[in-house]
Amino acid sequence: MLVMPGRRTSTMELLAIEATRRGMTVRAAEEVSAAAEPAKGPAYWYGGPVAGARLAARLGLALLEPADDWLAGLPQEFTGREVRVGTIADARAAERPTFVKPPRDKSFPAAVYSNGSRLPADLAPSTPVLLSEVVTFAAEYRLFLLDGQIAAGSRYAVFGRLDPFPLDRDGGIAAEIAEFVDRLVAGSGAALPSAVVVDVGQLLDPYRPGHEWAVVEPNMAWFSHAYAADPARVLDVVLRAAGPRDRVRPRDQPFVRN
Repeated sequence: MLVMPGRRTSTMELLAIEATRRGMTVRAAEEVSAAAEPAKGPAYWYGGPVAGARLAARLGLALLEPADDWLAGLPQEFTGREVRVGTIADARAAERPTFVKPPRDKSFPAAVYSNGSRLPADLAPSTPVLLSEVVTFAAEYRLFLLDGQIAAGSRYAVFGRLDPFPLDRDGGIAAEIAEFVDRLVAGSGAALPSAVVVDVGQLLDPYRPGHEWAVVEPNMAWFSHAYAADPARVLDVVLRAAGPRDRVRPRDQPFVRN
């Protein structure tokens, strides 16, 4: 059974079609929550973290997610910029424009904040955040990784504007990304769950021609838009990333969302 919110995005619709094609039952989270008894059989989740956490115990789900500090712990050869873990208090004290984002949820908009006064006023000073120096990505790509390999991928933005395009239809770029991901996984892949999303981008350097590849951020596969990626392959990753707790592999146990 694949469970997802009743109000579906385009990705949810595509995954629902693929799940049905595989013989799975697709049910709305609201229906499952209201049922007197939990449904029998293995369940999987695609949707937001709040609803997912609410259903996890009822359905026996294990939701895999990358560690909050994974990006900040990468060598700069993979980030192309300084990234550090901090708090809202640190962000408010920044003396120059800084890209600030919540590490996992969407509690406030991830954006470049010119100064601390621009951050939402209701955020507690101790709220964890990721702080990054400001850079320009010429193009950004979403990669669904399974066991350290690219299962599916899509371009999703060009100079910050939405522009999806299938990765497997862009041979030259796909080869460059594959080489970058091979190096990334060899160096830091053990610190990621076996099913995860990693966004990468072409980082422009005004002092050098061309571009270099850099990690934009990691994401939970069960809460990531597919854009133009193959939904069948995306579903393969989602089913590993948000499935039965008793089927979680030993290496993935540290990545189960509490």
